[in-house]
Amino acid sequence: QDGLTGSAWGDWTLYTASPLRFFGGGSSSYASFDPATELGVQEPIGFWDPLGFTKGNDEAAFKRRRSVELKHGRVCMAACMGYITPQYYKFPGFLSPSLGVKFSDVPNGL
Repeated sequence: QDGLTGSAWGDWTLYTASPLRFFGGGSSSYASFDPATELGVQEPIGFWDPLGFTKGNDEAAFKRRRSVELKHGRVCMAACMGYITPQYYKFPGFLSPSLGVKFSDVPNGL
């Protein structure tokens, strides 16, 4: 390494296969968004988008869909717990004191 300039062993554009290069290639411009390189893409399936939602490579839309998918998954988990929990636990007391309906009088399920 050159102590004056900080350059290492020559021209940086020659090192296109270096793991230190974030975008790789000889181009100095940023690479376009590739959803197949995002966190969560795993073998053996790899990147799976059968309906082509990421065809336009729009990063903002991809991140929005990912956050919406997480939110919907969390709501579904809470709904499942709300369906399962009454099987094992019922609130004490009355659901409707004027009609005399207790929480234990309400059946589970739909």
